Amino acid sequence: MKVVLAGAFGNLGADVFKALLAAGHEVVAADMVERDLGVTGNYVFKQIDVTKPETMEGLCDGADAVVTTVGLTKTSATLTNYEIDYHGNLNLLNEAKKAGVKHFSYVSVIKADKAPKVPMLHAKYLFEEELKKSGIPYCITRPTGYFYDIVKVFKPMVEKGEVTLLGNDPVHANVISTEDFADFIVKHLCDENQMYDIGGKETYSYEEIANMCFAAAGKEPVIKRAPAFLFDVLAFVNKLKKNGKEAILRFSKWTLTEEMVGSTVHGDMSFAEYIKESFQEGK
Repeated sequence: MKVVLAGAFGNLGADVFKALLAAGHEVVAADMVERDLGVTGNYVFKQIDVTKPETMEGLCDGADAVVTTVGLTKTSATLTNYEIDYHGNLNLLNEAKKAGVKHFSYVSVIKADKAPKVPMLHAKYLFEEELKKSGIPYCITRPTGYFYDIVKVFKPMVEKGEVTLLGNDPVHANVISTEDFADFIVKHLCDENQMYDIGGKETYSYEEIANMCFAAAGKEPVIKRAPAFLFDVLAFVNKLKKNGKEAILRFSKWTLTEEMVGSTVHGDMSFAEYIKESFQEGK
C-alpha cells in the first residue's frame, strides 16, 4: 500500500516509518524537516507544516492510508496544542478526504476524553471526534506512554539523588516502547473504526519505577511526595508568563496522578531492561 506518514521524523514517527518500510509499504514521509534515519526502501520525503494547509496540497493523492503521529510535545511560546494536535491534524484529515484515502490511523493518548483542562489531551480528543465523523474508516491508538518519556522524567531526579512523586496514592502505568507500538500501528493499519488503549507487557507503580531507576544508577532510593495541587499553582503562574510551559505542567500532573494502564497489551520489550540499559549509557 501507499501510506502517507505525517510526523515521520519524530521519535515515534521514525519507528513507524521503519516498520512501514519493513512491511513492504510505499511511504510518503511527511514532516517539517528530514533527518537521516539510515533507512532504505520505497519512500519519498515531503516537507509540510500542518498549520499551513497549502503545504499539504496533493500530499495524499494516490494514497491508500494515512498515519499521523503529529502532536506538540515540547514547550512552545508561539504554538498551542490546539493549533497542532487539533487544527493541524484536521488540515491533514481534510486533505485525506479530498484524495479519497480509505484508512486513517491516528495516535492519541489514553484517557484523552477525560481531561478537558489539559490542552495536550483535550486537543487530541477534539480531533478524535472529528475523525470519527469524517466518514473515513479510522484506527485510533491511545498509548499509555513511552519508555523514553518516563526515563527522561525520572533520570535527572535520580541523578540529583531524590525523586518527587505527586499525591499519596500509588499510580500505575504499563508504558510501551516506540518500537513495539510502531509494530502495532502498522499491523492494525486497515482496522475499521477501532480504538485501542494500548500499553506494554509490564505494569509498575511510579514508586516501583523510581526504585528501579535508583537501582540501575547504583544509588540508595530517596522518594518524596508532594501535593498534586502544586502543579496547578505552577501551571497558573506559567500561564500568566505566557512562556508555553502551562500545557506541559498540566500534562505532567495528569500522567503522574492518573492510572495509565492500557487494556490492550502488545510487544515483547521489557521496560525494566530498558531502565537498566538507559542508566548504563555514558558510564
